[in-house]
Amino acid sequence: MKDGIHPEYNEVIFFDASVDFKFLTRSTIKAKGSETMKWTDGKDYPVVRLDVSSESHPFYTGKQKIVDTAGRIEKFRSKYSMYTSKSES
Repeated sequence: MKDGIHPEYNEVIFFDASVDFKFLTRSTIKAKGSETMKWTDGKDYPVVRLDVSSESHPFYTGKQKIVDTAGRIEKFRSKYSMYTSKSES
């Protein structure tokens, strides 16, 4: 491998504050700021804050909303039915 062309690969804590979920992994991402957090092994690691993680995303938590697409299509058709050309009728 060439020297100086590869990014640094460090241990980082990814933290989803909305559900107080965190995990330690290795990443090339640079942590913004100087925020650190103590992990269970007693060491301090840089923190990357997340908006959504597997613990808070509706798809993974099973709390997703089912969208009534049939109702939305009918609403669209009734709203724009007056704009259809006479050749389509």
